[in-house]
Amino acid sequence: MAFDPRTMAQPVYEALSQLRNDTKDDTRLGEQKSQAVELYTYLATWGLMRLKAEEAALSQEGKKEVVKAFFRVLEETADVQNLANGKGLETLKNLDTESYLGLTGLGLQIAREFSFWTTALYVGIGNAD
Repeated sequence: MAFDPRTMAQPVYEALSQLRNDTKDDTRLGEQKSQAVELYTYLATWGLMRLKAEEAALSQEGKKEVVKAFFRVLEETADVQNLANGKGLETLKNLDTESYLGLTGLGLQIAREFSFWTTALYVGIGNAD
């Protein structure tokens, strides 16, 4: 079976498009844009477990929405259940090392897609243009 690069691009585009279209508050749009662009750096620095734990701690609703969308896309793409819900941290904790590292690699690729699509979908929002 051939690899289709749209496997990651399409769900990210759809998730960000949905967030963008459903949000009318400029402050939340700015938070969403900022978080989506920063996902890759955060994930590369701290890892999936820390990002999942951070989701609960985020007080800015726009940023929280992006992290939730990221884990929904990761769950769908990797076909690993219980990443996007409240059991996500436990799921990550219980993965074997090889599975966790593989999921982290996939997460980094998805985070790159988030950054790319954010610049296309959030034009004119905030300073990060």
